[in-house]
Amino acid sequence: MFRLNKLTDYATVVMTLLASEPQRLCGAPEIAERARLEPPTVAKLLKMLARAGLLESVRGAHGGYRLAREPDEISVADILVAIDGPFAMTECSMHPGQCSHESHCQVRGNWRKIGYAIETALRAVTLTDMVAPAQGWTPKVTVERAQPMPRVVMETNA
Repeated sequence: MFRLNKLTDYATVVMTLLASEPQRLCGAPEIAERARLEPPTVAKLLKMLARAGLLESVRGAHGGYRLAREPDEISVADILVAIDGPFAMTECSMHPGQCSHESHCQVRGNWRKIGYAIETALRAVTLTDMVAPAQGWTPKVTVERAQPMPRVVMETNA
C-alpha cells in the first residue's frame, strides 16, 4: 500500500489550516492547538515548510507563520516534497545505481511511469482544493485494458 508518512500527513493538515485564512499570521502554539498536534511536531513542520519556501515567518510579538503564496499556487505535491524530498516510488527511480538488479530490471521504467502519474495527480490538488469540503466527492475509476499496460482513468462527480 502506498502511504504518506505521519509527518507529511500532519504537514498537509497544518498547511490546510493556514490556507483557510491565508493572510492571517498564526503562532506555532495556536497552530498546534487548532490542528490538535503536539507543539514540538508543529514547530518542526513549520521550520521545514518555511525552509521549502511554502511558509513565511514573521518574527516579533505579533509574528507567526502564513502561506508564502496563494493557496491555489501550493499543491499537495509541494508539501510532500518539502517534507520527504524528491518524489519517487522506488529508490532506483530517484537514485540510479542503488540496486544490484537495475541492469536487468524490467519494471524500473514502469515504476517511473507510475510515480509520474501519482506526482501529476498530487500536483493537480491545491490547498484551495484541500480547504473545500470533500462531501459528495466520489471517484469513478475505470481500468482500460490496453497494451502494453492497463490505464486507470479517474473521474469525479464534482
